[in-house]
Amino acid sequence: MTASTAADEPPPAPRLARRRGVELSLLVCAVLASVYGYADVGLAKSGALPPDAARYGAGLGLLALLAHLAVRRCAPYADPLLLPIAVLLNGLGLVLIYRLDLETPHTRAAATQLVWSTIGVGLFTVAVLLLRDHRVLQRYAYLSAASALVLMVVPIPFPAVNGAKIWIRLGGFSFQPGEFAKILFAVFFAGYLAANRNALAYTGRRIWRLQLPTGRVLGPIVAIWLLSVGVLVLERDLGTSLLFFGLFVIMLYVATGRTGWIAVGLLLAAGGAAAVGSLEPHVHSRVQDWLHPFASIDAGRGPGQLAQSLFAFAAGGMFGTGLGTGHSILIGFAAKSDFILATAGEELGLAGLTAVFLLYALLVARGYRAALTLSDSFGRLLAIGLASILALQVFVIAGGVTGLIPLTGMAMPFLAQGGSSVVTNWVIVALLIRVSDSARTPRPAVETATPTPVRTGTR
Repeated sequence: MTASTAADEPPPAPRLARRRGVELSLLVCAVLASVYGYADVGLAKSGALPPDAARYGAGLGLLALLAHLAVRRCAPYADPLLLPIAVLLNGLGLVLIYRLDLETPHTRAAATQLVWSTIGVGLFTVAVLLLRDHRVLQRYAYLSAASALVLMVVPIPFPAVNGAKIWIRLGGFSFQPGEFAKILFAVFFAGYLAANRNALAYTGRRIWRLQLPTGRVLGPIVAIWLLSVGVLVLERDLGTSLLFFGLFVIMLYVATGRTGWIAVGLLLAAGGAAAVGSLEPHVHSRVQDWLHPFASIDAGRGPGQLAQSLFAFAAGGMFGTGLGTGHSILIGFAAKSDFILATAGEELGLAGLTAVFLLYALLVARGYRAALTLSDSFGRLLAIGLASILALQVFVIAGGVTGLIPLTGMAMPFLAQGGSSVVTNWVIVALLIRVSDSARTPRPAVETATPTPVRTGTR
């Protein structure tokens, strides 16, 4: 009798769950939460449901379903939390903008933001459907850097808006091309560092505890970074320059594993901030507002924007005043953009604001998790760069409106008014979806030798 022992049979390879059903369930919850907030604002302001609440819910639900179907078809193993978090944050942003629109009948922004969100989800869908392998982007590293510099230079001839030359305005249409430069620079940094990580980490001269690479290796990436920062300084866009600097230091540290780059980055950032804060009048005024937020009150001119923001956070307390019942509109023209977090803090309270920050933290953490799971250097660096862009934006904006650091003009991801910003954030989520799908896709099992049959029994 011939038989194969059970011990000789290779164990079946574990099959990783796709979790698309979990994603769909979370998307339903995200849409329902957004619709509930939209209805709550109408009940608080007028005592009746908004007449277009059903249309708003149907539109947001359709966008979420479209994105889900694209992920289900072309990225079946993607992280199931990324898309629901993006939909929930985007929906909450639409609710907050709609709430502030009721205080400013002459400037309605929620409908426009919904249009931009639709464009963002459309680009998300196109990216997920067409980009089947994130490693293709590594071929276009230098082209990405050149394109990013072009996008940053284009707004210089246009007039400044609120002190910064970062907008292109043609008639009633406005666009901020530098937003897309963030993604392109992340692609360039990831591609260059992945190709030269060994030379950056192990060659060159050692000074104290820092291994300085040769100029031939470090020169190109430093030159492109300095060009980008120089353009941003000319445009007085200090928020984005700080973002690019942080992105450069983080990715250089991850690529080389040298902690000395963090120390060098912090020293250079402190020196640059001190120099710009002293020499640039626009930045100097923001530093003074940060140091003395209540100086205008003492001078009899009333509270400024930062003081109004701090008052809004204080009025929110632990659980907030409720959607639609706050007074953050007193902040002024930037209530829907730079200071929209103050509305969330006042009307949702510390508990709601903490939940919003946890959503951002979870979104960033899932991006880092995908990076740790990947085997290729480019994908790992790209995922870390994209997740770090979101993390740095949240830190810079939240720190500015709460008085932790001087205020810089940037948009809170998904929450704040800004078409360029919301479209860019959806593209970032699409790339993270693609990277996480590559990280979680099961690899083919390694073939094992066929065991020799064992003949047992008697003749």
